[in-house]
Amino acid sequence: MEILKWKKLSSTYLVKERWATLRVDTCELQNGSIKDDYYVLEYPNWVNAIALTAENKMILVRQYRHAADIVSLEIPGGVIDGNELPEDAIKRELLEETGYSFKSAELIATLYPNPATANNVTYTYLLKEGTKTHEQHLDEHEILNVEEYTIAEVKQLLADNKIDQALHCAALFYGLMKLGV
Repeated sequence: MEILKWKKLSSTYLVKERWATLRVDTCELQNGSIKDDYYVLEYPNWVNAIALTAENKMILVRQYRHAADIVSLEIPGGVIDGNELPEDAIKRELLEETGYSFKSAELIATLYPNPATANNVTYTYLLKEGTKTHEQHLDEHEILNVEEYTIAEVKQLLADNKIDQALHCAALFYGLMKLGV
């Protein structure tokens, strides 16, 4: 059977905030039934990076994540601002979070964090030959440490389940595949 898109009959916004918007849709499914309470979270699109220094070390960041109440080891990244291009956003995020600039940036994956309930996209970039060119310029509520690891160490961190963020694990999979390691 061919799977068809649902027909959206109506949408009502329940919450509209800068970082999270919640709407409820009424949809007609391909079998004619009506789903009248489908909740959708609208988030801005994100970027993240597999970022390698000129010495071929991978840059990771460690920061507190309040919703999960954990200190998390992650790859750098963040929100795409307005009409900013994803490649520009990842270069900006890396400069702000780590102080590193890179000679190259290549899009290696486009992923939907949770397409069942959220509408945003995450763009994953592989950046190479990074050098420290600036000091960190963090947002008001950002507190993070920049850490460098060899590729072998990152693979071991993954094997030991030490990287908690699922999207970042997926990004690391694509990055390691692209690097052929």
